[in-house]
Amino acid sequence: MHEIIQTWRQALHRVLDFYERRRGKLLVFFPILFFFFILLNISCYWWAIYTTYPYYMQTHEASHYFKLQIPVGFLGALFDSLSFFITIWIIRRALASSKTLEYMLHLSLDLVIAVLATLWVLFVFSFGGWLISLWEQAPEELSQRSSKYTYRAVQAMQDPTGKENVKNIYFGLIMGVSAALPTCLHLFLFSWALVKRIWIGLFRMPKKVIKK
Repeated sequence: MHEIIQTWRQALHRVLDFYERRRGKLLVFFPILFFFFILLNISCYWWAIYTTYPYYMQTHEASHYFKLQIPVGFLGALFDSLSFFITIWIIRRALASSKTLEYMLHLSLDLVIAVLATLWVLFVFSFGGWLISLWEQAPEELSQRSSKYTYRAVQAMQDPTGKENVKNIYFGLIMGVSAALPTCLHLFLFSWALVKRIWIGLFRMPKKVIKK
């Protein structure tokens, strides 16, 4: 297990080195990163809409959902950009640690970010929908919208196999794609390290010492 962790750390170190060498000036990098996350969040939004609730775009509320992509894109990018730099800080702290447990605990903080991302999605749809209602001159109560989305989330946890709840869970997973990128990176690097160590163990025979 120790060898797997070491291989994982080396791979993560290479990723961090690549980022630091290629990032360039922060004033240039940040707008590019922010714009990337805007596009990613809007793409996920339409992916979720058309694979879960396509009939929404065939009703009188179609314009509402079209406008909703704007706060979804910007607010989602705000969270993702902040979590990106927090993830970089976490990686640096993890690589600086000397103990395996400390290394694992640092990286597990990304799971906290994933949980916060779920709460942020609820906030984005509540606050974003409220802003759109003001734009359409049909103001709604922010508390009512928050209660509606919170109720859906609670229902999904209580009965995850229900037809509508499955759709809501799927919708939430798609909207959480951008926030899950750091966790996916860690899982990918760990899996790669595991496969590499197994490959070495199976196919690389130890060299025999030849005595003269």
